[in-house]
Amino acid sequence: MQADSQKEKRDDTRYLAGAVPEVDGKVVFSKEIQIPGMSQTQVFNTALKWMNERLQENKNQESRVVFSDEEKGTIAGIGEEWIIFTSSALSLDRTLTNYQITVTCKTGSCLVELEKLRFTYRDTEKYRAEEWITDKYALNKTKTKLVRGLAKWRRKTVDFADDVFMDAAVAFGAPDTRVKAQKKEEQKPSIVTSAGPVVIQSSGVKVATVEPVQTVIPAATIVPSTPAATITGTPNYKEADLKQIPGDVYALMGNSKLVISIGTDEFNMTNMTANAGGALGYQSGKAVAYCTLSADQSYEAIEKADKYTIKLYAPNQTIPSAIIECKKLPAQVSPQAGQPRTYVGEITKLLIKQ
Repeated sequence: MQADSQKEKRDDTRYLAGAVPEVDGKVVFSKEIQIPGMSQTQVFNTALKWMNERLQENKNQESRVVFSDEEKGTIAGIGEEWIIFTSSALSLDRTLTNYQITVTCKTGSCLVELEKLRFTYRDTEKYRAEEWITDKYALNKTKTKLVRGLAKWRRKTVDFADDVFMDAAVAFGAPDTRVKAQKKEEQKPSIVTSAGPVVIQSSGVKVATVEPVQTVIPAATIVPSTPAATITGTPNYKEADLKQIPGDVYALMGNSKLVISIGTDEFNMTNMTANAGGALGYQSGKAVAYCTLSADQSYEAIEKADKYTIKLYAPNQTIPSAIIECKKLPAQVSPQAGQPRTYVGEITKLLIKQ
């Protein structure tokens, strides 16, 4: 009960609209660090030393500096690090994150940019930041809440970017305001989460109070590769292309009531709610749906089923906004006693209410 109460009180303000910046449709996190009195050569050498150390921490050959040009003041590297969602004695939920990092050095300043983020989850699930944590997918329509299934990804990726920028600022002499995980609830926002550049002076660090530039990005129009087909027997629904699941369905998955239906005979059908939510994604190139039952739910029916249907009911709606037909995939890990159970189904058909 206490854990539920803490989740309800979570302040996600800093993770809402604009927290994941986009440039020409690509996710690009950036932070300018100003170091008055430092030459470009000094900035370059400090940044190069820092990047080498940061990328070599994992002792992974794929994580390294790949380009540097002192004259132009440019350093580029590729990184591979774990982002931890939750960790306990019984379970570890994490994703391997690949990224590109670039530092542009000038006299008295440098610009650190983090882009081309890719996530590998459970070894086989692969996602790009652009299709997973942007405002379009990870926020509800009013941009006031995080979509439940994608919330952890957005929060932890924003935190990861802040950690990289804090790491770089510390290399130039800024005080490290990061704290241990257990104290994070008490910690004031880091200097790197504020708008404007980090300014490092001999007397300390300050954050310039300039207003960030607001970029308006036109909403993307999703065009199916094949015409949407009307399904016989369900005239108010159309079948979606599984190679390009509409963003609205991702949002529905995180903000709707998920009802799992097992069986084809309506008089002998078993229905249950996925109390712990669900998510959509791709696994080995196939569209899949994840649904999670809380530890106290009965799971015998879905354990025995080969196929099932997930119906997404938007708030205050009695007719499903989307219907997802699934073929159950083998579980990769047996759940621990008393822990939620997540089921993965290959999506064989996706119907969207018109």
